[in-house]
Amino acid sequence: MTVYTNARIVTPTGVIGRGWLEAEHGRITGVGTGDRRGRDLAGAWLLPGFVDLHVHGGGGHSAMTSEAAIREAVAFHRAHGTTTTLVSLVTAPLPDLAEAAGWIADLTEEGLVAGCHFEGPFLAHSRCGAQNPAALRPPSLADLRLLLDAGRGTVRQVTVAPELVNEETGEDGIDLVRELVSRGVVAAVGHTDATYAQAKAAFAAGASLVTHAFNGMRGLHHREPGAVVAAAESAGVVLEIINDGIHLDPAIVRMIDRIAPGRLALITDAIDATGMGNGEYLLGAMRVRVEDGTARLVENGSLAGSTLTMDAALRRAVQDVGIPIETASRYASAVPAQALGLADRGALVPGRRADLVILDADLRVVEVPEAD
Repeated sequence: MTVYTNARIVTPTGVIGRGWLEAEHGRITGVGTGDRRGRDLAGAWLLPGFVDLHVHGGGGHSAMTSEAAIREAVAFHRAHGTTTTLVSLVTAPLPDLAEAAGWIADLTEEGLVAGCHFEGPFLAHSRCGAQNPAALRPPSLADLRLLLDAGRGTVRQVTVAPELVNEETGEDGIDLVRELVSRGVVAAVGHTDATYAQAKAAFAAGASLVTHAFNGMRGLHHREPGAVVAAAESAGVVLEIINDGIHLDPAIVRMIDRIAPGRLALITDAIDATGMGNGEYLLGAMRVRVEDGTARLVENGSLAGSTLTMDAALRRAVQDVGIPIETASRYASAVPAQALGLADRGALVPGRRADLVILDADLRVVEVPEAD
């Protein structure tokens, strides 16, 4: 049994100013206030470990490269507080995606990652961003089932542009959404040129997530509000947020927090360049140049993922956006865990997994304890 004492503990009901947390066999067994014998954290912050729904790589390692590379990327992000990683694959030829999904399935069965997210290939050419346009495909239930089968039950999320139509078969993006929902997979709307009405139809069909809100989709317009407003009006839909100060202005993050309170999920969308500094890298088949922390395609300057880590995303939410730490913590842990149906983590309450992160007064990682 491990007891952490004299900590500022962020719980679902608020911050315990001088609290203790007890954990045993990888589970939280108690949380309270006052004095206890144990490891004195000297007033440090104790938060639930971060749950990142959108990770392509990190520390110089890409998820599209090998199983070993995924292990290294997960270790890199764990050092920044991420205790649950959903591995995201960029658009690529179907055989490449199927092979990578197999690696991720092995790691999911091992317990290292939470599963696989296919960010494509069923995306809009006009909003493909850093996705490889040559590998994009029209909606196809056969192709979707091939990818899901390759993941052996570990695919948790697929991003779809719901407005797409397959001219040969008549299948459309909504058909894919329905198939995903029927198989217990999260359908996410993203890299889409969907109108407000088309996005609303996708959410009505069961889509429950927006892939990096505002990026890779129509912006707000007073006569065509687009997918973000459709999501905000659809109960239970979660909006991913890349809170690096590059993809979204802090004022936009505050606005989303107001129109969809309690439904934001901080993500990194991190690529292999994260933590590596300036230089040229590959995102799938696309060449990326990183300068001063911003990743863009060499070809056309489109933003290409991020070099963000979850601790930095939380820190910016509190210090730059002005979101209270207990809310920012929910957006980094509880909300994304709930979006994936992971009811065993994301909050510091008895019975949940003892996934913890210790932060200093400036919200920088001091330690990510290993479960006892």
